[in-house]
Amino acid sequence: MAILFSFFTFLLLSLSPPQRTLAGDQSCRPTCGSLKLKYPFGSGCGCGSPRFHPYVTCEPTSNQLTLTTHTGSYPITSISYATSTLTITPPYMSTCNSMQQSPNLGLDWTSPFQLGPSTFLLLSCPSPTCSLAINGSPVCDSSSSHLCDSIYTCPSVTGLVLPMFPPSNSCCVYSPANFNSKGELDLRSLKCEGYTSIVSLQDYPTDPNQWQYGVLLKYEKGAFDSYDIDNKCNACEESGGVCGYAPPGNSFICACDIGYNTTTQCRNFFNNDQEQEIFWSSASLQIWKKWFWILAGLILII
Repeated sequence: MAILFSFFTFLLLSLSPPQRTLAGDQSCRPTCGSLKLKYPFGSGCGCGSPRFHPYVTCEPTSNQLTLTTHTGSYPITSISYATSTLTITPPYMSTCNSMQQSPNLGLDWTSPFQLGPSTFLLLSCPSPTCSLAINGSPVCDSSSSHLCDSIYTCPSVTGLVLPMFPPSNSCCVYSPANFNSKGELDLRSLKCEGYTSIVSLQDYPTDPNQWQYGVLLKYEKGAFDSYDIDNKCNACEESGGVCGYAPPGNSFICACDIGYNTTTQCRNFFNNDQEQEIFWSSASLQIWKKWFWILAGLILII
């Protein structure tokens, strides 16, 4: 019996897969809260694209996908993979239900994100708003002034220390919007107290209660995401895996849902005709070792 036990111990040590893990030794998840995660987004370090991870993370306590820049952290409320856009909802942005003073909003120049075609309303600005300018260029679009008339019918304007139904000439429709050389919407230099951003009027151009609020951002995958990587990632996701990368070289990996990672796709795990590297997380190795010792114990009892 001792000889048999020694044989199983040798088998465990000799056949254990090589331990090559994701950074942080974590599993890549296909969702974060209600949002489906597909490449280039990931649930943490080692998941998705390495170019996106420093900026987009899934907060472990709130299970909220968040974009972090030099001006703050912003919840991501939707992602369109078809149009390569996402929507953030800055916590201090005004809406019809809550108007408040807002800090500057900005993006990091090194990030893969750019400002999309959102419509910004700058609120509680000095009159006349036609004098507002960024780098010497006027920013207010007088042809859309009806949006200012509408937003100022919201009772929450008192949060900006404005009277009910204030004159709309303290509001500026900034569209198309752009950021300054620091990558920011600089409210302080414009002397405006707050802002709101509209993604869609929802077919209600004069009813701000029906508007879809948020800031639309465009994203680009970048140099890491070559044609070869895109093809591998599509195959990985179609096989039920999650695309990721293995530091420090950031080579492509496909994280499969039973604890192993491959360099191609999940369904090829038992297919010897296709060359691929199989490696495991330490968590999955612990499960394998646990079952080994259970089996070994049963053999000793017998």
